[in-house]
Amino acid sequence: MRLADAMLDACRCDVRAPLAGDPARDFGLSKEQARQAMAALRPWLNERQRMLWAQRRDALLLMLQGPDCSGKDGVIRKVINAFDPQGLSIHSFQMPNAEERGEHFLQRYRRRLPAPGLLGVFNRSHYEALISDPLDGLCADADFPRRLAEVQAFEAQWPPRHLHALKCYLHISRAEQKERLLSRLQRPEKRWKLHARDLQAYREHDLRQARWSALLAASHTTDAPWYVIPSDQRWLRDWLVASLLARELERLDLDWPDTPAPFCAADLEQP
Repeated sequence: MRLADAMLDACRCDVRAPLAGDPARDFGLSKEQARQAMAALRPWLNERQRMLWAQRRDALLLMLQGPDCSGKDGVIRKVINAFDPQGLSIHSFQMPNAEERGEHFLQRYRRRLPAPGLLGVFNRSHYEALISDPLDGLCADADFPRRLAEVQAFEAQWPPRHLHALKCYLHISRAEQKERLLSRLQRPEKRWKLHARDLQAYREHDLRQARWSALLAASHTTDAPWYVIPSDQRWLRDWLVASLLARELERLDLDWPDTPAPFCAADLEQP
């Protein structure tokens, strides 16, 4: 079902060159293999997530980062749909609005952290405050060291709360990004997602990739690693993320709570 640890660990961020890997590589796998594996993996993921929800002890947060068109929405549609919606907390972060700009930059993310029992998904995360905010004029480049330290302190609060993070950067090539932007231009069901700033981000591709590379290297640790997911192949992207989620759920050693029943079968026979 899920991919082997060796293949998942091959996606761990290499701090010497975080985005040097080929985003089109397929590890010798095929789309048909992925289809069969995902079909088998979905019921297992669903059961473990319901155990997570039943125990109300741990929470798991999947953080999805990546350039426009890298597939953050696609992962939510194709991977997260394997889970019970009752145990999900999904939020997509756009540019901060006027009210949010008046708060500490981490506050809007703090409000959305998943409670015990939930699988949370951040479509873009607090790391945007270190990359996009300076480019959008919301803070200065000189704020980077302070903001990075605050992000690291923020995440350090999670383990004592049994909040486990899975940080994924969806890596696509500039050529693939161009093809996906062209597809959005041509398809009405995709065109509504486009913003004028998407063109600017595409033109700034090399600048943004350089900044993300530096940030991934600076924020990757043994306890809170980044996984750089080759995402030119959508089917492989989804299989990798699903497998990483499966591994995290395995590590939580989940089971159904051994809770005494509040009544017995004989009670059902009483009027």
